[in-house]
Amino acid sequence: MRHPDVIVVGAGSVGVPVAWSLACSGVRTLVLDAGASAGQGANKAAIGGVRATHADPAKIRTGRESLRVFANWEDEHGDDIEWVTGGYAFVAYREQEEITFRKLLQTQQRHGLDIGWLDRDAMLDRVPDLAHESPEGDALRGGTFSPGDGHCSTLLASHALAEAARRAGAEFRFRERVTELFVEGGRVRGVRTDHGSYTAPVVVNAAGGAAAQVAALADDELAVRADLHEAAISEPVAPFLTPLVVDVRPGPGSANVYFYQSKGGQLVFCLTPSPPIWGDDLRETSVFLPQVAKRLVALMPRLRHLRVRRTWRGIYPMTPDGSPLVGWSERAEGLLHAAGMCGQGFMLGPGVGSLVARMVRREATADDAETLAAWAPRRAFVGQEALR
Repeated sequence: MRHPDVIVVGAGSVGVPVAWSLACSGVRTLVLDAGASAGQGANKAAIGGVRATHADPAKIRTGRESLRVFANWEDEHGDDIEWVTGGYAFVAYREQEEITFRKLLQTQQRHGLDIGWLDRDAMLDRVPDLAHESPEGDALRGGTFSPGDGHCSTLLASHALAEAARRAGAEFRFRERVTELFVEGGRVRGVRTDHGSYTAPVVVNAAGGAAAQVAALADDELAVRADLHEAAISEPVAPFLTPLVVDVRPGPGSANVYFYQSKGGQLVFCLTPSPPIWGDDLRETSVFLPQVAKRLVALMPRLRHLRVRRTWRGIYPMTPDGSPLVGWSERAEGLLHAAGMCGQGFMLGPGVGSLVARMVRREATADDAETLAAWAPRRAFVGQEALR
């Protein structure tokens, strides 16, 4: 496929569902990636949580579409991606978190989310092993619960999406690094890789942590910077936890902590470093596990004897305000950026893929226009998305 309708640069959390959506709508799609197979970049470092529970209406809309895809994947396509509809529980031990969550509920419910406030006893019914009181003496107040959210295996889901894209007609070429974008008369004409050249009237930049470098090939700029996060997985144990639990309280060296029990029984957990750790060094550290273990045991004491099997480190392609960059380039007509997912590429991927397909087919809706205005690559970056 030397002359496709669309070239997608990147076969990760965004590029694969973009290819699937395009191919399913009849668009001849070629995907190029420097890795050995789909999902070998930041995608395989994601822990697999999928939620529409956001503060940004654009993320809510996109997340709802992603949820629909993941939750129905096995029924519609036959692949077991280890999907579990367990919900998300955002817990509150301090007044300031309760005030924030209750305020966000107004936006979330107004945009159609099935989410509500649970008082202390109702939250303990959902998550019985939560500490009744924090080490600082703050009693559990309750929190928000969104029953339709869930989680799955990122590797299984990425493989399933890539195979579905192939069945729909998309072609993937791996171990091919894009080295040049052909731009003539202000319009993109195709790409050159270290293996050859391809022409297409549309190029989608879904290169994740490398998206800024791909944009620069067209003399364009993307405000994306790599932030490093670590995660871990435990031995499998008997089921004891249904929702994915999020504690947004800051702690020493961290801004939050979140975890869930997988379909196979393992506890999967992560935290957000504070201050951020910038760079691309993917070697795991000796700092993470003691740091996250202290937070987890304080939040759920029964975890103190759980044995950890593996830790790893991945990249979050961050933007200044914590929201994605999706839109047509102002420097090269036909170049479409879909990047800067801020660590939420996996959960937003299918929704972004559907959005990009509508953009390519020139079928964007009024809701899409609002999303694209909020995520415009050249926007003014003001504030931070509250639940990023």
